[in-house]
Amino acid sequence: MANLKYNPSARFDVETSDVVYRQDGNTSWQATIYQPKGEGPFPGLLDVHGGAWNRGDRAADLVMNQALAASGIVVAAIDFRLAPDHAYPAQVVDTNYAIRWFKAHAQDFNVDSQSIGAMGCSSGGHTVMLSAMRPNDSRYAALPLPEHGQVDASLQYLLCCWPVLDPYARYVYAKGAGEVRLQESSEAYFLNDETMHEGNCQEILERGEEVKLPPTILIQGTNDSNVPLSIPQRFDEAYRNAGGHLELEMFQDMVHGFGNIPGPESNRAIELMKGFIARQLSRATAAAV
Repeated sequence: MANLKYNPSARFDVETSDVVYRQDGNTSWQATIYQPKGEGPFPGLLDVHGGAWNRGDRAADLVMNQALAASGIVVAAIDFRLAPDHAYPAQVVDTNYAIRWFKAHAQDFNVDSQSIGAMGCSSGGHTVMLSAMRPNDSRYAALPLPEHGQVDASLQYLLCCWPVLDPYARYVYAKGAGEVRLQESSEAYFLNDETMHEGNCQEILERGEEVKLPPTILIQGTNDSNVPLSIPQRFDEAYRNAGGHLELEMFQDMVHGFGNIPGPESNRAIELMKGFIARQLSRATAAAV
């Protein structure tokens, strides 16, 4: 990372292109690459979209991806397997593979392979946090990456936007609030309560499992009908108690997904994320010297 420089105030023109990052028989999964036009090397960011594990696609976070790329970050926004056709841990498996793929092909995108972090929104926040906490879990790393077996899925940092970090607590909330779609979406992905507890970022910390804890910023609106505020607040405490660095940023009156709604508050969230990335990369660069 010695040659890596990231200035969150910089401005670049951005080109986008679609590439296949995974092929399975006749089925392929694509990533949209947001590429700053400049000398580089640039830091890299993998984006994992939300959609209650059942919906959405790689264009969901366009507003944030475009803005982050314009500051000099190469963003790879991925599609992945969705429920109900693919249950847990399929999305974590695809994300783990995509992180390793992005590292292995970093030079293709003028990216420093040691700089890569990830952003996850809503259910994508759950997915990317699970992969980051358990980067070498044999279930999550089940897809081989030919010729790059030494590359792992560890991350320099995480951006978690309105994340569902306790899927069981959110499931209980959805049932009590009559949020049928959220309830059914959880059931379609996790299949049963036992799995909701096993693949649960909050409960993993409470169980004292040995996990990785990359520096994380958590962006949360206070008027979010999809994620009760107790979920990010409890996770913030548990993550820090486990020895991790987490910055919880609460946005008054903002709704679920507000970061992709252009306006002053989404702009402020993006600026906070850029500043956070700059600090983490600066620390990692200093540590590597």
